[in-house]
Amino acid sequence: MKSFKILWMAGLLLVFISSQVFSQAQPDKKAAELKRLEASVKAAEAKVALNEKQLRTADSLFKTGTQMVNESKSEIKALEADKKKLDKEYATSKKPLEKSVTSKDKEEATNARTEMKNLDTKYKADAKAIDTKMKDANKKLTTGNTNIGKGKAGKKTATDALKMSKANLEAAQAKFDAASGAGDESGKATKKKKK
Repeated sequence: MKSFKILWMAGLLLVFISSQVFSQAQPDKKAAELKRLEASVKAAEAKVALNEKQLRTADSLFKTGTQMVNESKSEIKALEADKKKLDKEYATSKKPLEKSVTSKDKEEATNARTEMKNLDTKYKADAKAIDTKMKDANKKLTTGNTNIGKGKAGKKTATDALKMSKANLEAAQAKFDAASGAGDESGKATKKKKK
């Protein structure tokens, strides 16, 4: 009988100790799960922030490209007008010199040839400067168009990724709220308001 009492007390003690261990293990397991879910929420928030930054970068690239295209078109138009003006001035200046070159007066013809060479040299230098500026403006136009294309593609990619990362954040937040019990309180509050 005494051994039965000892066994019964030992069993009772074993049940008591195991219930204590079990009750301590539950909060530790729940705390670990909450910590994991919280880390998941933070990672989802970081992904949303990254996608928002990528979207801003794509928008900036698109705006910069558009600005470059507009500026280069204006430059090209102005350079084309300058080129026309230069050609017209050259033709106007060259006409009387061509007549003087064929003059019977040798000194006048020699002076006209010299002036014509100087005029040709100046025209070629001015035309080359305009051509160089035109190449730069065309390069700027090409770069602007490239930036617009990259901006559009980047915006689409970033927008799609942002939608997905926001959905992932909402799901992670819902799981965290459900595990921590925060969602239950807010759910009860909305149900009370509806009644």
